[in-house]
Amino acid sequence: MKRSEVRRRLALQWWRQLALALAPLFVINLLFGADLQTGVLTMPVFIAGVASMFVSLPLFTAYKHALVATEKALDTPDEHDAWLKLARVRRSGFLGAALPAWIAALAVFAGLEAIPLILLAISSIVMQCLYRIPRQLS
Repeated sequence: MKRSEVRRRLALQWWRQLALALAPLFVINLLFGADLQTGVLTMPVFIAGVASMFVSLPLFTAYKHALVATEKALDTPDEHDAWLKLARVRRSGFLGAALPAWIAALAVFAGLEAIPLILLAISSIVMQCLYRIPRQLS
């Protein structure tokens, strides 16, 4: 498989993962968000969402190491395996990066207001942007 094909697939995977991270928040907020009152659990759930960003720290470190290994393996027989490992590590990173948005989706039931929901969703978007494939690997 050509390098450009792998990059294209990884780019499509990024968009798919972004949609999977944000879709539950939008759907749950659309269906159930209008009639819920602010509850006692709003602040603890928001704090849990913010704290969930720290889950992605070791996952991002592993992703950086996989990126460096992939760059070193370019134009060698190990290139295919390096791309596969990068994709596997990246999938794990996507799950960690999606946690704030998923917690925000659950926080809709606790009555979390729009601004904290948006902040958690944006934090997931920003963390997922870190997992884009850099141009140096083309």
